[in-house]
Amino acid sequence: MSNLQALLFDVDGTLADTEKDGHRVAFNRAFSEAGLDWRWSVDTYAELLSVTGGKERIRYYLDHYLPAFEPPGKADEWIAGLHAAKTRHYTGMLSQGLIPLRPGVRRLLREAREAGLRLAIATTTTPANVTALLEHSLAPGSSDWFEVIAAGDVVPAKKPAPDIYHYALARMGLKPEQCLAFEDSRNGILSATGAGLKTVITVNDYTRNDDFHEAVVVLSHLGEPDQPFEVLAGDTGDASHVDIPLLERLHRD
Repeated sequence: MSNLQALLFDVDGTLADTEKDGHRVAFNRAFSEAGLDWRWSVDTYAELLSVTGGKERIRYYLDHYLPAFEPPGKADEWIAGLHAAKTRHYTGMLSQGLIPLRPGVRRLLREAREAGLRLAIATTTTPANVTALLEHSLAPGSSDWFEVIAAGDVVPAKKPAPDIYHYALARMGLKPEQCLAFEDSRNGILSATGAGLKTVITVNDYTRNDDFHEAVVVLSHLGEPDQPFEVLAGDTGDASHVDIPLLERLHRD
């Protein structure tokens, strides 16, 4: 077994609880701005999360909820424009500090850097969303903490396909057995394990009941010394929060 050399992170739902009160709200604002009477409720958005990628989610909604709707102009261009408006609203919310990081994320990233571990992002969200979250919720300049930010349409097949992880690993010149992935959803763990990566899961309200039998451990969140995680599956020993020694053990076992 190779030594642990890098940590690869999903973004939405993993670094921050971005979905229910972030992306969903931004979609609804974009719809209203476009003169559409659509509104994605919390329950509707939970169903739409089975589709990865914002543009793909809009298309799925049209195909399955509004099959009679005719987009003005070329459908692909119209959907792309609507999604761009959504991204603008979402990054605006981030710039106002409305979407904080999940427990333990900032601490673990700093500990990983101090330990000399390499960091990367592997996500289906757009690069602009990633940068805005990191710069406004983590720290100014924190985008540079990540050796690779694999995001958006950099690969044609999105999660649950493993392509985004293959891309990140290739850019870093690493093998899967040298890394750990961090995910929060069924599509995410299928993508990470499909690329051969051991995966740590931190659930959120939308994914708590997903099937994560492939994970090395399933947790409520990464935890803090004064805010211990809940272990939903797997063995964390005496640990109450995710730190580098725990990750090294999970990687080794």
